[in-house]
Amino acid sequence: MIYRIRHVTRFDYGAQVRFARCNLRLKPILWSGQNLDDYALTISPAGRTAPARAEAGLANVLRLVVDEPVRYLMIESVSHITVDRLVPVPSPDDPTLSAIAHAARISRDASPAGPSAYLFPSPLIPLDPDIAAYCAADLDPDRPALEAAIALAQRIQHDFDFDPTATLVDTPPREAFMKRGGVCQDFAQIMITGLRAAGLPAAYASGYIRTIPPPGQERLVGADATHAWVLLWCGEKLGWVGVDPTNGIWMAGDHIIMAIGRDYAEIAPIDGIVLGSGAQKLAVSVDVAPVG
Repeated sequence: MIYRIRHVTRFDYGAQVRFARCNLRLKPILWSGQNLDDYALTISPAGRTAPARAEAGLANVLRLVVDEPVRYLMIESVSHITVDRLVPVPSPDDPTLSAIAHAARISRDASPAGPSAYLFPSPLIPLDPDIAAYCAADLDPDRPALEAAIALAQRIQHDFDFDPTATLVDTPPREAFMKRGGVCQDFAQIMITGLRAAGLPAAYASGYIRTIPPPGQERLVGADATHAWVLLWCGEKLGWVGVDPTNGIWMAGDHIIMAIGRDYAEIAPIDGIVLGSGAQKLAVSVDVAPVG
């Protein structure tokens, strides 16, 4: 399937902004099952960009500098991307969780995609004993990895309410866990907390899901915005397998990965600093449409 992804971010400032410097992570990365065919970025009314190095995780980073006064800033990202990714099928022969944990501990892969970088707590996803105990019910060390992953994702989907008013972008996993509600970021962070507590390498995936579902299927939660889900490293043979606890499904043909990191802070679509004296309003729209 070929998708056209249009991601528009607009900042309206209460007073003139004299200077801004931002990191943009809006260009989808190359990843198994997807290929970027075309990409265009438009910034108005002012701004210049230059490639920047990803400080952590896997992301295409551009540094945006605005050094003339502006009252608004609009950033439009348009991607055409081909996704050809099968739905994972659990098998009794899949490696067990204990085998995965052991393989990750002895892995010598020090690349940003290596499992060892995703074994430990990160600034936005600390270990939490209550979340660990909740997730442990599905994470018996002798259980096949894919079977355990989808079981945990579906339990989170069942037990937690999707509620955009329950949390903010900086809400810690524990708060969302105690409220039993939140958005895709919260569900992903709760699942990652439990997986890492069990000694398993788990990454935070940021990206998109298709806006309009195929005929006869329900619309996925998380459309019309950036989405978040979980990648579990399942050994050298299976590699990274994606699972979406917001929808209780696998990452497959409806998911497009934009960036991968230990948590949201490493792969936020836009972050940076703005020098100005007024408040700002933010509006974001995302449209993911199949085109062929």
